[in-house]
Amino acid sequence: MTRHLLADDDLTPAEQATVLDRALALKASRHAERPLEGPQAVAIIFDKPTLRTQLSFTTGVAELGGYPMVVDGNLAQIGTRESVADVARVIGRQVSAVVWRTHGQDRIEEMARHAGVPVVNALTDDYHPCQGLADLLTIREHRGELAGQHLAYVGDGDNNMAHTYLLAGATAGMHVRIGTPASHQPDAGVLARAEAVAAQTGGSVLVTADPVEAVADAGSVATDTWVSMGQEDERSGRQGEGSPFAPFALSTELFAQAAPDAIALHCLPAYRGVEIAADVIDGPRSVVWDEAENRLHAQKAVLAFLLEQHRDGT
Repeated sequence: MTRHLLADDDLTPAEQATVLDRALALKASRHAERPLEGPQAVAIIFDKPTLRTQLSFTTGVAELGGYPMVVDGNLAQIGTRESVADVARVIGRQVSAVVWRTHGQDRIEEMARHAGVPVVNALTDDYHPCQGLADLLTIREHRGELAGQHLAYVGDGDNNMAHTYLLAGATAGMHVRIGTPASHQPDAGVLARAEAVAAQTGGSVLVTADPVEAVADAGSVATDTWVSMGQEDERSGRQGEGSPFAPFALSTELFAQAAPDAIALHCLPAYRGVEIAADVIDGPRSVVWDEAENRLHAQKAVLAFLLEQHRDGT
């Protein structure tokens, strides 16, 4: 059966740990693995704006010995000009893997059903698993083994990063706290999945409308923009005066509630003075730039893992 990474819990706890180990090894020796030697092509499709994802996947595929075939999703009009299933059948015969940054989770799930090769979610409206792996890698580098650690996220609880932190953190055995307004709770189904995973790994999950409760004594504190892609027409209500997210901004004062040696994370792009204070993101405990670099290493590791599973027929 072909393996994919469509959501964070597609990896078991043991597999997630293996991928993170592999990412650390690849960071130490960037050309140590060449599973795409040939070069074999990987289709990298973008329906949404991108900087870090395009940079890290194209670099990563090349360093794995492959050819990064970048496809403009707006030009291809997948699902409009022709069905996702038909596109998947065409692409899958020509590449060794598919990476897709798109909108609905149903689109990438349909791609995975028909492509016949590993499919990697490079961001959908529901999940951002590659960012989740990069963030776990960054926390592990700076704070050690993940199990038992407290990871806090503050901001919009009903977005892809909140869902990813719940699932990825629970899989790693972490204690995940989501601080978000009552009006923007995580998806109930995602929360239930995270609770089930945490029960197996010794982690826990909590959603709270109290930002201080979320952040208190946390070793890692993350946030994200309040205006996700596709929500641009809601910008004034989300970022303007009276925003429901204002109490959940990662300000200097809120960050001070975390552990004295806590690290600050942001998946970028960041808006200083809105969801995060400039002296937090640019301060000595910010690991944002390590986090951005670690997209490269985490994605190389997950591609190598999925390609290996595919070739072994596991």
